[in-house]
Amino acid sequence: MLYYFKSIYSACVVIRVILMPLSFGEMYTSLLNVKQAINVERQLIDHLETYIEHESERLEDIKRFYAKVSDLHSEVYSGPSAAMANPLVAFTLIKRLQSEWLNLIYSDEAQENTQDFRSGYEEVEKEGSLPKLEDLQGAAKGLMRLQDVYALQVGGLVRGHFQRITDGNPIDIYSPTVSVPLSGDDCFLVGKVAYELEDYYHSVQWLEESVRLFRGAGGEWSPENEGTLEDALDHLAFSHFKTGNISYALSLSQELLNHDPMNGRVLKNVQKYERLLVDSPPLLSTDTGLKRPNTTYLRTRNTYERLCRTQGTQPTHYENPRLFCDYFNNDNPGLLLQPIRREVLSLQPYVVLYHSFITDSEAESIRELAQTGLRRSVVASGEEQATAEYRISKSAWLKETAHPIIGRLDQRIALLTSLNVQPPYAEYLQVVNYGIGGHYEPHFDHATSASSPLFRLNTGNRVATFMIYLSTVDAGGSTAFIHANFSVPVLENAALFWWNLHRNGQGDGDTLHAGCPVLVGDKWVANKWIHEYGQEFQRRCSPNPEE
Repeated sequence: MLYYFKSIYSACVVIRVILMPLSFGEMYTSLLNVKQAINVERQLIDHLETYIEHESERLEDIKRFYAKVSDLHSEVYSGPSAAMANPLVAFTLIKRLQSEWLNLIYSDEAQENTQDFRSGYEEVEKEGSLPKLEDLQGAAKGLMRLQDVYALQVGGLVRGHFQRITDGNPIDIYSPTVSVPLSGDDCFLVGKVAYELEDYYHSVQWLEESVRLFRGAGGEWSPENEGTLEDALDHLAFSHFKTGNISYALSLSQELLNHDPMNGRVLKNVQKYERLLVDSPPLLSTDTGLKRPNTTYLRTRNTYERLCRTQGTQPTHYENPRLFCDYFNNDNPGLLLQPIRREVLSLQPYVVLYHSFITDSEAESIRELAQTGLRRSVVASGEEQATAEYRISKSAWLKETAHPIIGRLDQRIALLTSLNVQPPYAEYLQVVNYGIGGHYEPHFDHATSASSPLFRLNTGNRVATFMIYLSTVDAGGSTAFIHANFSVPVLENAALFWWNLHRNGQGDGDTLHAGCPVLVGDKWVANKWIHEYGQEFQRRCSPNPEE
């Protein structure tokens, strides 16, 4: 297969491509914003450098004063008492004690240096360029999402590795060229986010690593980490209690109490755990291993995660002899001299991959056009739209008037599909950039409710999807078709096409699909959604032989 060459908006939306400050309130939902944060930190580094220079000059002055006074005490005042009979010596002593020491002690220079540094930070903060608490929490949730979907080991992540346990051994599923280890404080923050969500399955794993790192290689308390280690032990003990491991919760609480005997709350916890163990002693055969909670809202979780992990390697699916590759011109004169490589990935639902649909320069231009219009992606929520945890990305809508490239893409899509892609019979081009662990859990592109905002265009439901990969990624990010049991890895400059509706207008349940979390990389896609009305004469016989 060619595949293995390299394995609603409202109708009044107008995208204006102008220079404007980006809002970083949801930085974690777009890797573009995360990259821009590098420049923000560089500004802070410059302010810090200036602060250090000024403080260094101040400390040098203090050192010179110390050296001068120390020399006087060792060379002059420790000598014959006649030295103090010298009025000049006496005067300088009195002058220092009454004036110079006061100037040193009550100098405003240190405060001024600190204030200048703080002002620099606040200036950056006013620009709206700094991440908010939501960004920190969202990034932590992204790490936990990657941990779950790709079955990653927390210990490996802490060391900067993406590893999965296979046959009892850690196996690297991806080896990044650049990575960093996580600190005890990093792990504590992730664990605390899980803890506050009452997600003790994750909090136990991350807090265990936090405690281990805070203790240090020797397993001893480290004075510089004392406060944070106490917090980590406290949160970890309660997390184990909530998962049913009362014995370990008691052991951790006793350790904490030994260090802080006056902590009345921890003392009460110790007494509580001791009573519970007396009343219900743990059985020797009791399995205290952590078990991932079941999900109630994502019934296809197991299939979804399996398809994400295989990243397009489903040989039994692609061995179907009825699937094929060819050079496709759609019997259209515009494609006769330059047919496109077509790969039929599935017959039910009918899914086609068009290789090299766009050029590198076209993809780059579309990404640049979309940057200033990126906003948090939304999903249909009744008759309205809202953000959701199951879709982490930012998107922008580009009209044909934004740039001639948009019109050329529309024309190319029309040549390949024989469909009318002009508004209102199709939506504007939606450009999407995914964030940290960015994903879109299983969903349909077509509306499944008569109250959906999709119908505001008055052109029917989404009959077809044309999705263009505007970038490549290092790992993850596949498009998984859940009921059809196959996934498609991100293939730069390629495009996917599928029908969302049967010929009778009913939604095709087999098109349930998902955007798998991006493990490593910067994923950009463009979506062109084509509606039912306006296709009466353009849509000839379906290329799907099953219909």
